[in-house]
Amino acid sequence: MRFGSALFRMICIPSLMLGLFFMSMSLTPSLIPRGALVQGILGGLVAGIGYLCGRIIALIWRAADLPRLPAAVSRVVTLVWAGAVLVLLVWTLARSLPWQNDLRAKMGLEPADQLHLLTLLAAALVVLAIALAIGFGIAALFRLVRVRLYRIMPKRRADVLGLIVVALLLLVITRDGIMDNVITGLDEGYEAAQNLFDNAAPPPVEDRMTGSVASLVDWDGMGQPGRNFVTSGPTAEAIAAFRGRPALDPIRVYVGRANGDTAQERADLALAELIRVNAFDRAVMIVASPTGTGWLDPGSHDPVEYMHGGDIATVSAQYSYLQSPLALILETDAGLEHATALLETVHDYWKTLPPDARPRLYAHGLSLGAWSSMYATNLFRLVDDPINGAFWAGPPFPSNFWNYVQAARAEGSAWVLPTVGDGSLVRYASHFADASEAAPPWGNMRIVFLQYASDPIVFYDPKSLWRAPPWMVEPPAPDASSNIRFMPIVTQFQLALDMALSFGAPPGHGHAYYAQDYIVPWVEVSAPEGWTDDDTARLKAHCDNGFQSGCSNEVR
Repeated sequence: MRFGSALFRMICIPSLMLGLFFMSMSLTPSLIPRGALVQGILGGLVAGIGYLCGRIIALIWRAADLPRLPAAVSRVVTLVWAGAVLVLLVWTLARSLPWQNDLRAKMGLEPADQLHLLTLLAAALVVLAIALAIGFGIAALFRLVRVRLYRIMPKRRADVLGLIVVALLLLVITRDGIMDNVITGLDEGYEAAQNLFDNAAPPPVEDRMTGSVASLVDWDGMGQPGRNFVTSGPTAEAIAAFRGRPALDPIRVYVGRANGDTAQERADLALAELIRVNAFDRAVMIVASPTGTGWLDPGSHDPVEYMHGGDIATVSAQYSYLQSPLALILETDAGLEHATALLETVHDYWKTLPPDARPRLYAHGLSLGAWSSMYATNLFRLVDDPINGAFWAGPPFPSNFWNYVQAARAEGSAWVLPTVGDGSLVRYASHFADASEAAPPWGNMRIVFLQYASDPIVFYDPKSLWRAPPWMVEPPAPDASSNIRFMPIVTQFQLALDMALSFGAPPGHGHAYYAQDYIVPWVEVSAPEGWTDDDTARLKAHCDNGFQSGCSNEVR
């Protein structure tokens, strides 16, 4: 009992109420549905942050020697504040399950369990208790350091120096913890890469394929993503059966990270392989930037090969073995450098060919691949002989070119699905729009962004720490909740958690890009000859086998 009383006395009630206010606001929905356990962890975390904010405000208030309310008035204000927060907490707890189920229904998910509330509260309580314990521990460490310093220097100086010492200690501990995690991730990535080399399937037997005996690209160095890419996808026979007329085997060229020491070496090797397999004789060529691991989405590449009757070549180069979040943090420059080297090398050769005897050239990428591809597509460099277009899916929020285009949207158009100019150069697609709606015809270059309104990888906003993102003040998209509310600090953590959950969203939502949603944008960008709306409908039906499974189970 004495310990409990002492612990209760350590807790600042107004700060605790601020923490519970933060928790209440965290119960409002955001972009991705949250389960009870995840919601509870989020609620406990932001409650701890709210408590910390309250203590910091109180510390600054005292340090500035600002006036304080009389004790009796302070107690009344605290009681009113606590009562209002508790009422809000009870109301948001009661509404949290309907809010989440409304969002789940919009994404085609089953309703959450009625035990939602108990799990949520238990998780929030545990996380808040851990956060408070860490905070009390840090405060105790500060007091210990400060008392030691009192012996050798004045009080105010000791307070400042004690704060600096504790902050430096926490920085070192945090830094070491982060580095440990990074090293662990690198070790796991390296081990995975070694396994890829050790367990490689036999190389293709056809000389026309990358990785074969005749190929310039060593099969063992391509890595699992590259080997999967060049040996899968629709064959000429499958495409001919679908289109009802003869077709070609699509060309897929892939250079692994281990196939060259530098970005330029890999780009030069990719160009040499393209030339070897006569890729520049095809009608269409796509320079594709992979995700962090080197993966390319079959849901995007299979349909476009059907559209063009296999008269198409795709080239890509790997720059990392790491998952995209780690690659984004640790190898951002490497991804941008590799995409630029590959596109520039291919483009430099392409523009030496007669305009009427070369393929139409397009840039493409998904997620981190979209970012690097956009970076590589330097429109100023390409102005003398521009590529024919680009198709970028799920562009990450830091992408400079994407931000530039977003900022140029027409007044009144939605942030999640904007209109840019008259639509003759840039169009947008989503799960509910396909980039075919613009009135004027396309110009000489065609650019399409595919972005889901519920994708936090695209619509996360670092400034949501203090202000609402642009999309949050607009009418909600069809798969977005009408109950989203902005709250400084809290919204930032909601969106950060959404990013972690977005890869597991249902197909067509979050960061789970769906094969069928690539089809019409590819038609708009690449303009397949003789293609009709009926062909689009048939291809959608043919590809109706789920997210990331592509349109073919063929092995070439």
